[in-house]
Amino acid sequence: MTTDELRETLLRSPKNGLQLLNDQQRTEMESYCKDYRAFMDACKTEREATAWAVREAQKHGYKPFTPGMAAKPGDKIYYDNRGKSIALAVIGTKPLSEGANICAAHVDSPRMDLKPNPLYEDSEIAYFKTHYYGGIKKYQWPTVPLALHGVVCRKDGTTVTITIGEDPQDPVLMVSDLLIHLAADQMQKPLAKGIEGEQLNVILGTQPVEGEGSDLVKLNIMRLLNEKYGIVEADFQSAELVLVPAGPCREVGLDRSLLSAYGHDDRVCAYAELHALFAIENPEKTAVCILADKEEIGSVGVSGMQSHYFEHFMGTLCAAQGVSLEDCFAQSFCLSADVSNAFDPNFPEVSDKRNNASVNYGVSICKYTGSRGKGGCSDASAEAMSHIRKTLDGAGVIWQMATLGKVDQGGGGTVAAFMANRNIVTVDAGVPVLSMHAPLELVSKLDCYETMLACKAIYLA
Repeated sequence: MTTDELRETLLRSPKNGLQLLNDQQRTEMESYCKDYRAFMDACKTEREATAWAVREAQKHGYKPFTPGMAAKPGDKIYYDNRGKSIALAVIGTKPLSEGANICAAHVDSPRMDLKPNPLYEDSEIAYFKTHYYGGIKKYQWPTVPLALHGVVCRKDGTTVTITIGEDPQDPVLMVSDLLIHLAADQMQKPLAKGIEGEQLNVILGTQPVEGEGSDLVKLNIMRLLNEKYGIVEADFQSAELVLVPAGPCREVGLDRSLLSAYGHDDRVCAYAELHALFAIENPEKTAVCILADKEEIGSVGVSGMQSHYFEHFMGTLCAAQGVSLEDCFAQSFCLSADVSNAFDPNFPEVSDKRNNASVNYGVSICKYTGSRGKGGCSDASAEAMSHIRKTLDGAGVIWQMATLGKVDQGGGGTVAAFMANRNIVTVDAGVPVLSMHAPLELVSKLDCYETMLACKAIYLA
């Protein structure tokens, strides 16, 4: 063999995925990303994403899950878990004793939650007190236009949905920062201390109601909320209200090759799973899509991936076919669809470039995540990695390998460990992200599209 032939046969030669697409694929990519942008604009919380998934599932012929229901080949079923997470399935032609093909993502993202008693006034400015949710750099959140999303459950049991800041005619909310002219002490602090958690107080207004007494600005804010939503201050104690960056998903770059939005992590993979699931009919193995909550704080609680709701859903489907749930799990495969960090040449020192995902090189496959000595990760076996290589290559999916930064730099986790703990073979994969966990994150259209194709390939494997 010549040197060139040896190199072609023996060595890897990764290429930028945008150079590999034909015209039809580019058209499909743009169409997919246009729909994804609309999803992101409509879904900034786990509740909104779950409600969106329910509506779309019903349009595609999915029926709500009920305990004891049948599970015949071709049946399409969804399980809305308290409006905060969801599982969907298309029953395969093969029995569940041969396992299921599962894609699992999460639909929560870092943000600021309101405290139970959030509303107060100081120096004739009304504020909300917040408690940040998930891993954020606190200094990034002041001076960012914010929108209020969520629900308030009144004492009588009725619920009102609140969204303020997304309509162009809406006001936005904001956290203030210290002016540079007086920031000598602040500028000497490490980044982690430049803004403290208790300083993430959101400005609501400055106009008092007419009259005498204290807290007239706070009273005016409560009056406005009561007039529009019929709530009183005590109702905040039974509310889930969050503050997220306001505004739509936007194209980035003169070539429009990137997308900027709040919450790509991990709704970019959640949408890929859903879109792929809705595109398939009559798979051989049962195809299951999971959109979980609470991943950013450990996948805990009744709506997180550690919850038993997944066993409840799958157990009912298995029972309808006379199959042991344990036998089903033992034969199943799960793609833990979560994002990875994209190599950023502005910060090359934190990544092993030979093993880091890059923008426009396709869906990233992570054998393991975790932190430092693989702590807390699910480390996929050689056999599992072989399966996903064969599956993606067979479907013509553009993919790459990824790790989460240099060994001792830090790390993170996904829902993979909780799926693997159920005796389900699991591999991590997802979209590479720039500025992960920032108020606005960046992804490439190519990587979004290839991740959807990867989910589809897994469902049909």
